Amino acid sequence: MIQRFDTGPRMSEMTIHNGVAYLAGQVPEDTSADIVGQTEQVLQAIDDLLRLAPTDKSKILRAEIFLANIADFPGMNEAWDKWVPQGATPSRATVEAKLANPAWKIEIVITAAVP
Repeated sequence: MIQRFDTGPRMSEMTIHNGVAYLAGQVPEDTSADIVGQTEQVLQAIDDLLRLAPTDKSKILRAEIFLANIADFPGMNEAWDKWVPQGATPSRATVEAKLANPAWKIEIVITAAVP
């Protein structure tokens, strides 16, 4: 069985299949924020979706982080390091990418286990 959450005409924010949650790329709502603020918003959106699964950030298997400007790497890591559970850090990739909205500084894609 496949479960879909926050499904629209183009995409779902999260799908779950065989005990794995696949989150769509999460982006900030308030684009006036700096990279730390935008990252915190995205991490909160991830927490909210994982709660629906139900699972949490300690069950994240993989994180793919897209930065509009790789110079924002230290600021993103500042917010990430406060959020990620020590001892349960996931596999992670971070790349510089041209994002769909030029005001977005970050987009994060998550894959997580659903116990």
